[in-house]
Amino acid sequence: MSLTTRSTLRRGALALALTLALAGAAGAKTFRVADQGDALSMDPHSLNESLQLSFTGNIYEPLVARDKKLGLVPGLATKWEQTNPTTWRFELRKGVQFHDGTPFTADDVLFTFARVAGEGSDMKSYVNEVAEVRKIDDHTVEIVTKAPFPILPDVISLVYIMSEKWSVENKAERPVDKRKGVENTASFKANGTGPFRLKSRDPGVRTVLVRNGTYWDEIESNVDEVVFTPIGNDATRVAALISGEIDMMQPVPVQDIARLQKSTGVNVLQGPELRTIFLGMDQARDELLFSNIKGKNPFKDVRVRQAFYQAIDIEAIKSRIMRGAATPTALMVAPGIKGFDPALNKRLPHDPEASKKLLAEAGYPDGFEVKMNCPNDRYVNDGEICQAISGMLARIGVKVNLEAETKGTYFPKILSRNTSFYMLGWTPGTYDSHNVLNAILGTPDPSGRGQFNLGSYSNKRVDELARLVQSETDEAKRNAMIHEAFKIHQDEVGHLPLHQQALAWGTRKNVSLVQLPDNFNPFKWVVLSGD
Repeated sequence: MSLTTRSTLRRGALALALTLALAGAAGAKTFRVADQGDALSMDPHSLNESLQLSFTGNIYEPLVARDKKLGLVPGLATKWEQTNPTTWRFELRKGVQFHDGTPFTADDVLFTFARVAGEGSDMKSYVNEVAEVRKIDDHTVEIVTKAPFPILPDVISLVYIMSEKWSVENKAERPVDKRKGVENTASFKANGTGPFRLKSRDPGVRTVLVRNGTYWDEIESNVDEVVFTPIGNDATRVAALISGEIDMMQPVPVQDIARLQKSTGVNVLQGPELRTIFLGMDQARDELLFSNIKGKNPFKDVRVRQAFYQAIDIEAIKSRIMRGAATPTALMVAPGIKGFDPALNKRLPHDPEASKKLLAEAGYPDGFEVKMNCPNDRYVNDGEICQAISGMLARIGVKVNLEAETKGTYFPKILSRNTSFYMLGWTPGTYDSHNVLNAILGTPDPSGRGQFNLGSYSNKRVDELARLVQSETDEAKRNAMIHEAFKIHQDEVGHLPLHQQALAWGTRKNVSLVQLPDNFNPFKWVVLSGD
């Protein structure tokens, strides 16, 4: 073959390759998503927050996964069974690879559970009842619990498996610790087994995922690339959706729902959310960190806590701030969570005069000052809600020094318990009341119990009931225990429940996806129609 012929063939091959590449690019589907805030890390164990877990759940996977109705389905485990009251055996999926090509084995499971239980982890409360994880062979593990734990598969559905080899090579053996501001490679890079791979990460600006071509399962999506952009300004986010610059956004500002519903080319998806928004108070310190009261802690007195509760006009918040897109609650769990008891869902009446009397009885007839910490880009109208509550408390003589800030600085602060009075939202990752009894109402200890009980509410009977609930299989007995625990907490005004916010997502009309009541958005179920 002559040099000229070979050169012509090379040029032809290059032209063909370029044509095929351009054709592939033209057919590629990019899903452009915007949220009011960013996922704060790519480390799946660094922050127990729904946006964080929803996003990283596209990259990483648990042993036991969830389907489109939040039912349990096989994930990285194909089968599980309880071989005795405290031992669960999991058969692991064979032939699975991490994104770097490393095979998934039992060693990765053992490594992950140790990592989740270790220093810096924000997911300890999901494994605090695990006594041991044993390797039987490369594709079989046993999880031994401290006591009978029939809901273990539900509890570990948010424990995402990491590669031991990759974590060691990248010095990411320990989780990113948001409380201490400690970062490592896992915050900016990722190596999971999930349907999408991390392509690029620019925190606070843009994160790009691409389809995992070697995924072990079918991906029910035609999306090749996901571009995630945090847009904090409500008006800018809405404008981007209307103009077609983005394909999906959340949350839709409550004041814009009606307008978007009438907008050409846009859909608004609404539904109930399983998250409960509440306020917490420091009940542990003998002197509040941020108050003009010295030598005492007013929040240790149930009368003060009740005074705050009854000063809050929850119906005004619902109608004026949430535009009706909220359901006031007296409980720390939402309808749809196992153990929810309608009989207990009766709020104390809004009564500022009663609040003033309670404060006077507690020794604060003129009220007092306290700092309130609040996010302004995490929950629906969170900053506005905190401003309204500050005004309501002012009417009973309490001066609130409100500190509202982005969740990037807010969460490390309150998770370090560097707060006296704060807002938090909680969706039980197990969809079971035990999660709240353990993580929110439980007395904090190093194992992970009470990890998000940031005001350190404590009642020994509630702790005892939480332990009994986790082992009880008789539904009637179990519900009675949950009822008792929540009733004690209500009587002691351990927290101030506010409402369940409603979900509101905006999409372009060519977007088909699944809106889950836990506010997770699995990209593997997103389909884009049209060119």
